[in-house]
Amino acid sequence: MSTKKMSRVLAVAATALAIGVGAAYAAQPADHGGPGGWHGHFMKELTQLHDQLKLNADQEKQWQAALDTMKQNHEAMRANHEQIKNQMKAAQQQPILDLNAMAAAHQQVEQKDAQLRQQTTDAWLKLYNGLNDQQKTTVSTALKQRFAKMEARHEKMRDRWEHHDKGAASAPAANQ
Repeated sequence: MSTKKMSRVLAVAATALAIGVGAAYAAQPADHGGPGGWHGHFMKELTQLHDQLKLNADQEKQWQAALDTMKQNHEAMRANHEQIKNQMKAAQQQPILDLNAMAAAHQQVEQKDAQLRQQTTDAWLKLYNGLNDQQKTTVSTALKQRFAKMEARHEKMRDRWEHHDKGAASAPAANQ
């Protein structure tokens, strides 16, 4: 596994402390929010995990700090993506695209987002490192369940794409 991929996996796992979704949370578009959307489901799972952990006062402060950091960074990442979206729209109005400027703007947003993801990861790790073994076992169980669900969803998507690709490959070419 490449270093970049390993780093990404570790970041997801660490941030996923709060139920196995972690960094993905920050990348969700605004239309996935609300009580019936992905955001609502994620927050419900976080609340359930929180209740299971039976945190002491110091741990509760760390939980709240991690949760606040995650929420603030989520909003900052959404703002970053809105900014880049607006920059790309403006750039498309030019007769000749400045691909160097577009790439630099995209890279800058990626760097900002990486810093925000790391801050979120660090906040959750600080909480995790302050948990006792029983609480870590609770978190580990929740993470393993989440990872299994994620893998099942990915497998289902792979199957759909393979089926889709086979169907497209066997279809006759149009207008030959």
